[in-house]
Amino acid sequence: MMEPRTNGGERLVSDREEIVSLLKEIRDNQRSALQRQQEHLELARQQIERSRAQAEQSIALQKTAVDRVKHVSRIAIPGIALCLGLIVYLLVKYF
Repeated sequence: MMEPRTNGGERLVSDREEIVSLLKEIRDNQRSALQRQQEHLELARQQIERSRAQAEQSIALQKTAVDRVKHVSRIAIPGIALCLGLIVYLLVKYF
């Protein structure tokens, strides 16, 4: 059987209100998701910047270490060579 027109019209209005309500909820959820994505993106940017700064600091420390090793090598290697030479000299002289 057919329903009365007024009931159908009321159901149509009710359906429209429900659709509008659902669309508003979807819109609000999308806004919330976008806001969270922006927050996560900002956190990721901050972490990348911290990582970059740490990498730069690490490289600087490595360069400092290499420079120190070069400096020590300039002194230590000739000293070791001199000691070995003297040991060989003493061995040859006394044996």
